Amino acid sequence: MTKRKPLSTVVAESLSEKIRSGSLLPGAQLPTEAELCAEYDVSRTVVREAVARLRSEGLVVPQQGRGMFVSETPAPRNFSIPDEALRTLPETIALLELRLSVEVESAGLCAERRTDAEASAIRALMEQVDAEQADPAVVQIHYDYDFHLAIAKAARNEFIHGFLSYLRPMIVPRFQLGYVVTPALKDSYYARIHNEHKTIVDAIERQDARAARQAMRKHLHNSLGRVRALARASGVATTEAEQKAAAASLFSDMKRPVQTGG
Repeated sequence: MTKRKPLSTVVAESLSEKIRSGSLLPGAQLPTEAELCAEYDVSRTVVREAVARLRSEGLVVPQQGRGMFVSETPAPRNFSIPDEALRTLPETIALLELRLSVEVESAGLCAERRTDAEASAIRALMEQVDAEQADPAVVQIHYDYDFHLAIAKAARNEFIHGFLSYLRPMIVPRFQLGYVVTPALKDSYYARIHNEHKTIVDAIERQDARAARQAMRKHLHNSLGRVRALARASGVATTEAEQKAAAASLFSDMKRPVQTGG
């Protein structure tokens, strides 16, 4: 006699298939416990066990106060991620946190200070970047960095633009997009990023600094979430010591001898 699978396994496997097939897209919120209970005709305990299994596999992640969401990052067993790439995950997360703190204000200043010509150029660059939609296996995860630099330049703050330009060779080459986006979900991923970009550009064109900041914060927060999810799924922990060492290495060449008068 064939042993029946536990109900929690049945529910977990069904939800897992929906995620892998694209029926539940990355970033989508899972149905509530009550909805899943009704859909599968099971108890809340069964649903909680099934969701806990999906979470342990890196397929769903919690968002405080909002519920469970489909991970932006597939489980790493679907890909061959080089060890050297995994080792840079803590640095990449720290750099994205830094970008988040700088570029949110950059977008707001851009909305306030940009010229009409700059706004048009930013939109044209966005359309160019978003139209390429290259194979995730051959494109870098931060393929839109030129778009971000154009916004920083129009913010009329040379320190912001210069700093982000300085970070470019440290940030852009780190990961292929294929580490976080499966080929089957490529089109929906690019569409979602284009919508995020468009929301930023629309606010810049309206000269709505508040909306531009909000849109940039959401865009970069989503990018940070994808890399954090990859780190969690890969079992890579970020420690304070690692961040200190990485920062010391990254910025050592920024140090300049103090000029003294004489």
